[in-house]
Amino acid sequence: MKKKKQNKTCTYIGGQAVMEGVMMRGKTAMATAVRDPDGAIQIESERLTPPEKRKKISRVPFIRGVVNFVSSLVVGNRVLMRSADVQTVDDEQPSKAAKWLEEKHKVNVNAVFNGIAVVFGVVLALAIFILLPQWITGLFPLDKTSTGWDGLWFNLAEGGIRMLIFILYVLLIGLIPDLKRVYMYHGAEHKTITCYEEGKELTIENVRGCSRLHDRCGTTFLFLVMIVSILVFSVANVLVAGWLYTEDDFVNSLLRFAFKILMLPIVAGVSYELLRLLAKTQNKFFLLFKWPGLALQKITTREPEDKMIECAITAFTTVLQMEADESIPERSFITAGKMSEILKKLKKRFVMSGIEEDEAEWILALTLDMPKSAVASEERILKLAQVKKIYKIVEERLTGRPLWYIFGDTDFYGYKIKVDERVLIPRPETEELAQMVVGCAEEENTILDLCTGSGAIAIAVYKELEKNGRKCSVVASDISAEALQLARENAEANEADIKFVQSDLFKRLRGRYDIIVSNPPYIPTGDLDGLQREVKEFEPRLALDGGADGLDFYRIIAEEVGKYLTRGGTLIMEVGEGQAKAVAKLFKRCDYSMIVKDFAGIDRFVKIVF
Repeated sequence: MKKKKQNKTCTYIGGQAVMEGVMMRGKTAMATAVRDPDGAIQIESERLTPPEKRKKISRVPFIRGVVNFVSSLVVGNRVLMRSADVQTVDDEQPSKAAKWLEEKHKVNVNAVFNGIAVVFGVVLALAIFILLPQWITGLFPLDKTSTGWDGLWFNLAEGGIRMLIFILYVLLIGLIPDLKRVYMYHGAEHKTITCYEEGKELTIENVRGCSRLHDRCGTTFLFLVMIVSILVFSVANVLVAGWLYTEDDFVNSLLRFAFKILMLPIVAGVSYELLRLLAKTQNKFFLLFKWPGLALQKITTREPEDKMIECAITAFTTVLQMEADESIPERSFITAGKMSEILKKLKKRFVMSGIEEDEAEWILALTLDMPKSAVASEERILKLAQVKKIYKIVEERLTGRPLWYIFGDTDFYGYKIKVDERVLIPRPETEELAQMVVGCAEEENTILDLCTGSGAIAIAVYKELEKNGRKCSVVASDISAEALQLARENAEANEADIKFVQSDLFKRLRGRYDIIVSNPPYIPTGDLDGLQREVKEFEPRLALDGGADGLDFYRIIAEEVGKYLTRGGTLIMEVGEGQAKAVAKLFKRCDYSMIVKDFAGIDRFVKIVF
C-alpha cells in the first residue's frame, strides 16, 4: 500500500544564507548558525514579537508585504554583518576617532557602519535596477512620455531590461568564491526546510536528498517584484504620462525615477500577497507562475557541503526549540570585541542565571592574567581566541560547576591551592582560622590539622610560621584518601614539609599536639538539599554532612581531644553560623573557651584551652 504523504509540518519558518552560515526565522524566534574560523558552529539567537502582538496595521493584506520587505532588508543586513564578525579573527584596535565618538558622544561606531551599509545597499540597488534600465531604454526610439502604445512598449522594454540586468547580476556575483559559498548555504537552507516539511528526521543524509528549490524563497519574491513592477510601472506610467511629464527630457527622467520610488510599496505589497498565494497552492495552473522563480533558484542555490547542511539544521532546530520552550535563553556569537562590552554581557548572563556577577570579573582576570580590580575599566580589544576561552569557562560555570573547580586552583592566604571535586573549596573566612593558629603557635610546637581537605590550613600555617622563623611540626589528617592525595600535591607545590595521615578523626593518630585546628563538616543533614547548586551538586558530601544537627563531629572531638592535646594545649575550630555557643558547651573539661567573630561579625570560631 502506498504510504500517504505527510502534511507539511511547518509553513512559517524561513531563512537566509549568510557568511559561512544560515539564519532561520520563525514566528517568535530567530537563530543564526555560523561556522567560525576554527571550524566550530556558533549560534546567535533572539526572541521575536509574535505576529498577534504586533501592530494591527502590520497584519493588513498588502501593507504587511511592505512591512515584511523593509524588516527583511534591515534584519537581513544586520544578520549578514554579524556573521561577518564571526569570521574576523584579528585584534585590530579601534581608531582614535572611533574611541572619541564612543566615549564622548556614546556613538556606536559599528551600528553607524551597519546603517551606512544598509543605505548604500539601497542606493546601489536603485541605481542598478531602476536608473540603469531607465537610461538604457532611453536609447530606444520610443516615446516614453506617450499615453499610447509607444509609452506602453517603452515601459515594457524597460521592465525586460531590468529583468535581464537582475539575472546577469545574480549570475555574476555567483562567480565570486565567497558568494558562491553563500549560494551553497542558500541551498542548505532550502533543503533543511523542505526536509522538515516533508516530515523527515533532520539528519544530514535526509536533508541532502531533498530539493534545494522552495516556494517561499526570497529569490522567487524578487522575481515576482520584477514582474509586478513591470506591470505596475507600465500601466501606471501610461495613465499619468499625460499630466506628469514636461518637454524637458532630464526633468522627465527625474520624474519617472521618483514615480517608480513612490510605486515601490505597491509593488512590494502585491508581490508579497502573490508569493503567499503561490506558496499555498499546488494547482498545476499556478505552476506556470511559479516556474520562473523556481528556475531562478537554480542559479541562487547550489548543492551544499555536509558541513553547510549541519549549520542549517542547527539554526532550524534552535528556532524550533525556542518556540517550544520560552525558558531557553537568547545566545550571542563569540567574536573578538571590546573587553568592557564582553564583561557587560557576561554579568547580565550570570545575573539571569542566579550567579554572582562578580564571578564574570574573576573569569576575565584569571583568563587574561590581570588584576581583578583593573577588569572593569579595561577597554582593550580581545582576540577571538581569548574570547572563546572565556566563553568556554562561562558555559561550564553555567552548568553549576564552581568557578575554582573549573580553573583548578584558588588562592588561600596568598598560597595557590589546587582544588577539584575531591575537596571543599576553601572559604575566605577560613583564612582567619589559619591566622589564629599562626598567632598562638610558638617555637617547636606540634600542630595537627584535623579534617584537612585540600591541606590549605596546614600549608598556610606551615609557610607563615616558616616565614616568621618559627620551626614547628605540622601534621594533617583526613578520612578521604582522595583528599589526602590532593593535599600532598598542594604541600609539594608550596614546598611545605607536612606529614599526612589518613584517619577517621583521631582513630589512627598517635601522640599529642600543642595545637589542634579543625574545620570539620558542620552542615545539618536536612539542610544539604537547600544549599546552593554549586555546593550540593559538586562539593563532596562527606566534607559537608555534620549529622542531624550539624554537631556530630564536634561531639566526637569534645570527647576525644583531651587524649591528643598537651597540657596547656589549644583547640581552634571553625563552626557554622549559629552553632558557636552549642559547640562551646560541649567542652566541659577545659580551662576556658572563647567564641571569636569573623570579619563579617559572625560567631565563627571556637577556641578551647586545656
